[in-house]
Amino acid sequence: MKTSYSRICRWAAPALMVAVMASCSDDFLKPDPMSEFEPGATFGTESGIQAAMAMADRHLGRMFIDLGNTNSMGMLSDLLYSETTVAAKTDMGSANIRANFADNVTPSSWMETGNNSGAEIGWVWNDMWDHVKYANTILDYVDGVETLSQDVKNEYKGRALFHRSWAFYNLTFWYGNIPLVTTLPTGPKKNYISCPQSEVVKKIVEDLKQAVEWVPSQNEMNQWGSINKEACRHLYIKALLADGQFREAENQATILIEQSGRSLMRSTFGKDIKPGEAKTWKIERNVIWDLHRPENKILAANTEYILGFVNVSEQAFQKLVWARTLLPHYRGNILTADGAPGNGLLYLARSDGKYNVETDWLRATGRGIGVTRPTDWAQRTLWVYPGFDDNKEDHQDLRHNPAVGNWMRMEDMTYDNPATKYYKQNLMLYAPEDVVSKSGKLIREKGQLLCTDTIRSWFDFPYYKVYMLDAEKEASLGSNDFQGATLGSNGNCYIFRLAETYLLRAEARLYQGNAGGAAADVNEVRKRANAKYRYPTVNIGDIMNERARELYMEEFRKAELGRVSMILANTGIPDEWGNVYDKETWNKQNGTDRTGGSYWYQRLMHYSFYNSPDVPFKSGGIEITYKMDKHNLYWPIPHFAETANSEAKLWQNFGYDGYDPNCKMWATWQEADEDAHK
Repeated sequence: MKTSYSRICRWAAPALMVAVMASCSDDFLKPDPMSEFEPGATFGTESGIQAAMAMADRHLGRMFIDLGNTNSMGMLSDLLYSETTVAAKTDMGSANIRANFADNVTPSSWMETGNNSGAEIGWVWNDMWDHVKYANTILDYVDGVETLSQDVKNEYKGRALFHRSWAFYNLTFWYGNIPLVTTLPTGPKKNYISCPQSEVVKKIVEDLKQAVEWVPSQNEMNQWGSINKEACRHLYIKALLADGQFREAENQATILIEQSGRSLMRSTFGKDIKPGEAKTWKIERNVIWDLHRPENKILAANTEYILGFVNVSEQAFQKLVWARTLLPHYRGNILTADGAPGNGLLYLARSDGKYNVETDWLRATGRGIGVTRPTDWAQRTLWVYPGFDDNKEDHQDLRHNPAVGNWMRMEDMTYDNPATKYYKQNLMLYAPEDVVSKSGKLIREKGQLLCTDTIRSWFDFPYYKVYMLDAEKEASLGSNDFQGATLGSNGNCYIFRLAETYLLRAEARLYQGNAGGAAADVNEVRKRANAKYRYPTVNIGDIMNERARELYMEEFRKAELGRVSMILANTGIPDEWGNVYDKETWNKQNGTDRTGGSYWYQRLMHYSFYNSPDVPFKSGGIEITYKMDKHNLYWPIPHFAETANSEAKLWQNFGYDGYDPNCKMWATWQEADEDAHK
C-alpha cells in the first residue's frame, strides 16, 4: 500500500531503511491529519515501529533547524510573539517584515514557509500534526508486532504517548481549541470537531501519567536522545500545572529533582570548547559556557540533561543556522568612526591580506544577518533588580557576563578595518569627535550615529547560547559565511533541562501560596549562575523573568506564557502588577491599547516593542510598526486545515475571520477520542 511516510527514507537509521523502503513513495504528501492516510504493512514489524519512532524523535528538534532558506526556523515563530524578541530583518521592507501581527495575521495570511523572517505559523501547524501522525502510527500498530514482549510494547507506547502529548501541548497553547486526533484514520476523514483546550490538557495528563509508568529512566538506558522517564515526568508536570493540579505537580517535580539521579551542573565539565577564534574573543571557562556547548549537552557527565535533540553530522544532521539568524548584521552597517574608506567590520576571510587573528569577528561570532533581535528588556532591563546594587545590570551573573565571554555587547567588539585610526579599538555607536578632511570638509560630526541600522545591526546577545562551531566553513580559509552548526558540526540541542524543573516547581509552590518555597527554587537556578541578587520571595513575574534568563532558545516562550495566562485566569491569582484575569473573557478580547487582555498580552505591553507610543520605529531606511492585538494570544487555525475538513467546522479563534462562538465542540476529551476511533 502507498504510504506518505517518505521522510523515513531520508532520516531512518541505515539498518531500518531497508525495512521501510518498499513502502516509501517518491512523493511526500503534505502532512495533514485531516486527509486520507494509509500506512503500509511495514509498521507491523519492529523495524517499522523503530523507523516511526526515529521520525518522531527527529521531530522534537525540527523547530530549531534551518527551514531551507538559511534565514528562518520554526522557533522564531514562537519567539516573535513574546516579550523577548522582535523581527529585525529590515531589508524586507516595511510591508513585509513580520512586525505588525495585529493587522496582518489571518487564517490565510502570514502562514507560508520560507518567508525569510521567521513567522512560519502554517509550517508549525503542519509539522506538529506530522509529529502526531508518527506517534499514532506507533500506538496503532505496536500491539500487532508478535515478536515483542508486553513490556517492550509498553515502552514503545509510552514514548509514543510522550511524543503525541508534546505535540498536543504545543498545539493547544499556540492554537487554542484543536482537534484531538488520537488514531490514524482508516479512510478519508473530513469531519473533525475541535476539543476545548482544557480537555486537551486533561488528555495530555492522562497519557503522560501512563508514559511515566511505562518508559524507563535514563539511568536504565544505554542510548541518549530517546524519550526517558524523566522527560515524561517533566512534561507531565507542565500538564498538571495547566490542569490546576498544583500539589501533584510539586510532588512530581520533587521526584524528578531529588530522586531521578539528575542534578544541576555546578562546575565545568565535558569538552573545553573554544570559540571559532579564541584570540579575538576569549572565554574564561565556566559552567554556563560548558553547559551550552552542543558537544556537552547530550553527555553522560551532564547530570542536568533530561531530553535533547541529537544532531551530529554522522546521524542525519540538520543545519542549525542560529549564528546567521540571531546575531547582528554587522557588514555594511557599522561605519568607521573617522570616515576611513570601507566599513568598521569587514567580514574578512583568513585568506584576505587584511586579515588579523585578533579581529576575526567573522569566525568568533558568525555571519549574522539579524533576522530576529532581543528586545531592550531582554538585553538590559531583565538583568536589573530595582533597589539592588544601584539599579545596575548584574554582569556577575554568568548568563549576562561579558568578562568571562558569555555575553557580548557591540561595544566589546573591535574595528577590523586597518584603514581606520581606530583599528583594534572597541566599536562606538556615536562618533567620539569631529572628523575633518584635509580640505576642511566635515566628514563626521561628534555624536553622529555610526550604525546605519540600529534595529538589525546593534544589539547585545547571549553569546554562550547562540555560538556554534561551523565546522564546514572552518575547513575553508576563504570562507566568509559562518552560519552556525552546518555540515560537519555538532548541533545537539536541549529539549528539557533540570533547571526548568526547578522553575516549574517554583510555579507549583507559588500557586499554592508558598512564595518562600518558590523563591528557594528560583534561587537555586540563580545560585548556579552566580547571580548577585537572591529573591526573598517571588511572584509569577519573577518566575517568568527567570525563565527568560535561563531558557532563551530552549522554551517555546509564547506557549509557556499562554499556559501561565490560562492558569492565572482559572485561579484568579494576581500577576506581578496586581491584575486579575476574568476566566470568561481573558482569551476573548480585541484591541491594541495597553490595558486588559491576557497575562501574555500584559507582558508584551510592559516589556516589548509592540504597541509602543513611539511608533513607527525608523531604522535601515524603513519605518517599522511593531503591533500586536489581544486576540493574537492564539494563532488562527489555518484556512487550509479548515478547507481540508470540509464536512465539519473547526473552532476558529476569537478575533479571526470565521470565529463562531456557537461552533460545536466536544464536551470532553473522551468524546473526541471515541469519535477519532470510529
